[in-house]
Amino acid sequence: MQVVLLNESDVRGLIGPAQALSACREAFTKLARGEVEQPAVIGMDLTEARGEVHIKGGYLHGAPFFSAKAATGFYRNPERGLPATSGCVWVFDATNGFLKAILFDNGFLTEIRTGAAGAIAADVLARSTIRTVGILGSGAQARYQLEALLGVRRPTEVLVWSPTKAHADQYAVAMQAKFAFPVRAMETAREVVERADLLITTTPARQPIVEDAWVRPGTHITAMGSDMPDKRELDPALLGRAKVVADRLSQCATQGEIHHALDAGTLNLDQVYAELGEITSGQKPGRTSDREITIADQTGVGVLDAAVANLVTEKAIQAGIGRILEV
Repeated sequence: MQVVLLNESDVRGLIGPAQALSACREAFTKLARGEVEQPAVIGMDLTEARGEVHIKGGYLHGAPFFSAKAATGFYRNPERGLPATSGCVWVFDATNGFLKAILFDNGFLTEIRTGAAGAIAADVLARSTIRTVGILGSGAQARYQLEALLGVRRPTEVLVWSPTKAHADQYAVAMQAKFAFPVRAMETAREVVERADLLITTTPARQPIVEDAWVRPGTHITAMGSDMPDKRELDPALLGRAKVVADRLSQCATQGEIHHALDAGTLNLDQVYAELGEITSGQKPGRTSDREITIADQTGVGVLDAAVANLVTEKAIQAGIGRILEV
């Protein structure tokens, strides 16, 4: 048996934001149509190290591969000069179950598919024209979310807030240099939220950092930080007056912003408008009014990991990229 081994630079050379956006949109649509196999998420908190582990996977019907990935976030790593995130993906032949490839991507595929998921949500739920994008958090995902968003919307300014002001300042400088439009660091989360037409939350917060009263009619919110049961970024009352869309309702009911709103009694399951794939597949419309507040609760679904891993593996095999391990 031959197994293809790809390192992070190999993977980065084989997929970019546009390719991830297309692959993830198709994956959401297949999920809504029941054309996938997706096991439950395994999540672990390593509280002593301030770390977390996510194990996800899936199979899209008709694809040549199925896959499983482990992604980690250890938030003290930057203090040690190490990246906060890491991980790898195991890709298997869907016809015989043999291991086909190992993608040592150090969490890159998780980052890029999460950015793509946010952009897809913005594409179907945000107003067609937006001026100000607000971003809460200044880590890697804040960067991937903005880069992916630019594939579907073109804001005129970006406002960012981070619990550590120096990090927000660094983010603003780097993103303005990269994308050549104004990016400003703000002193408070409230300043960002009150001015945003489109808000992206990317923090590991355990208590709400977005208050209901701060959010204007017409705002779209992509909430992607609450991907474990104890994490939360939004005031539960906000979900009670918004059009709420889940990436996967069964997951969001136990570990997303929807989970906390259910516990608080501000939302019932039957009030959740749709899963994102129901909108990408045309089963339901997205935004229907410029006055709606829309929220996309993003907990991360395994078929997105499978979709980007499939794409990378196919391209690597076709191009003869990577080392071959004889097993």
